[in-house]
Amino acid sequence: MERFYTFVLMANQDDKFKKVISHAKEYGYVFQSSEIYDGLSAVYDYAQNGVELKKNIRDYWWRAMVQMHDNIVGLDASILMHPTTWKASGHVDAFNDPLIDNKDSKKRYRADVLIEDYCAKIENKIDKEVAKAEKRFGETFDKAEFVSTNPRVLGYQEKIDTILKRMGESLGNEDLADVKALIEELEIADPLTGSKNWTEVKQFNLMFGTKLGASAEHAMDLYLRPETAQGIFVNFLNVQKSGRMKIPFGIAQTGKAFRNEIVARQFIFRMREFEQMEMQFFIKPGTQKKWFEHWKETRMKWHKSLGLGEENYRFHDHEKLAHYADAATDIEFKFPFGFKELEGIHSRTDFDLKQHEEFSGKKLQYFDHEENASYTPYVLETSIGLDRMFLAVFSNALQEEELENNTTRTVLKLPAVLAPFKAAVLPLVKKDGLPEVAQQIVDDLKWDFNIAYDEKDAVGRRYRRQDANGTPLCITVDHDTLNDNCVTVRYRDTMEQKRVKIEELHDIIKQEVDVKTWLQKM
Repeated sequence: MERFYTFVLMANQDDKFKKVISHAKEYGYVFQSSEIYDGLSAVYDYAQNGVELKKNIRDYWWRAMVQMHDNIVGLDASILMHPTTWKASGHVDAFNDPLIDNKDSKKRYRADVLIEDYCAKIENKIDKEVAKAEKRFGETFDKAEFVSTNPRVLGYQEKIDTILKRMGESLGNEDLADVKALIEELEIADPLTGSKNWTEVKQFNLMFGTKLGASAEHAMDLYLRPETAQGIFVNFLNVQKSGRMKIPFGIAQTGKAFRNEIVARQFIFRMREFEQMEMQFFIKPGTQKKWFEHWKETRMKWHKSLGLGEENYRFHDHEKLAHYADAATDIEFKFPFGFKELEGIHSRTDFDLKQHEEFSGKKLQYFDHEENASYTPYVLETSIGLDRMFLAVFSNALQEEELENNTTRTVLKLPAVLAPFKAAVLPLVKKDGLPEVAQQIVDDLKWDFNIAYDEKDAVGRRYRRQDANGTPLCITVDHDTLNDNCVTVRYRDTMEQKRVKIEELHDIIKQEVDVKTWLQKM
């Protein structure tokens, strides 16, 4: 039996991220869009395995958000909406990114991202201090106490907080000159050339424009939606009345959104065409604080149910709130390039419905029979990027392990509930009736699970291939199977092998991948 005894850390963040991107292509998860034409920047295609993983993440979210809640329903609003929608929502006037150009390299960057990356480097210094202390003190090390008392760590954290607070205030006040001044004071250089010769910071609207109509002279100017939430808001009353929904209730939606990101980067973390999973929860005014805390806790439990490591999550409260919000926080995940936003939870008050009331001239109010009064509901939003969730799961799962025989294996330890293929069936050899038995097992199991069949190469090499592809279980059919009706089941994460009856396979796979089992961890 194979055994491993030590985890090999990938050399550094950049190296690991490069391996993530390379592995995603090599094993059919993500391809560059239009690659034969040299690709399209920040646009990607999900390949044969990637589309399965993405679908499974979407389904896992939908099951938890809609199916498990009696008062949350789904919606699939169109991508194209009346242009006044985006005037009402504020996107036409204020959906901007602060951009800055380097005069020497001629490269354009998001000013806020440059500053955040500077802070991420300080966070790396904190991580190094923690790692050194952990090595020095061993099992007696108390990370929480060290981080809260060590003078050097406290100094680093204070510097981060001061920088981000100033940036948030400057952006909120549209003081772009101070954003540039902060970049210069921190001596932030062009990541490519090291040049510090910067232009002024300017705002750039992110919406993609298009037209609707048979002829150019009569066409209506439209936008590709930059978010999915507005489709929910304009349908609030339709859903409430047709579904006889009572406050509090939610409307969930998954779908594509489009942003003309000038500085798109970091693989699928920031793209021009992406998918969101959002839920807008409509509540009685005055209850928003309770529901904000409720959804913070609920959403964090959902993330942690996947077993990606509690230490890889943290809340980040917004320093500067949008003018309409009274609370906002991000669930951040530790990607290979540092902690970044994965999901946003926002208390949006009654801004959205009131804006659409004003611009449409239609009432979007709820009549509360218990109160015998009408009011405009408040909204509590949870919004997660499906592509970012994909990257979080995939990058966390990709590991290299050193085995006892001094070899290494690359293994994609995807949560079994999300894995594209739940099991692979392998005939030991391509003769003696073994492929026929293996195919019969596949034909029986594929009614309930996505099952792979693999007969090429030695069985050890096939194990490695399935490990790298993220398949949780391998089922090997050998010559003894013909006599005892048993097969060998091998577990991806531990490489443990055990002999089981063929009729037990369905229950064994279900135990590993059942959504109920995973969601009950919440």
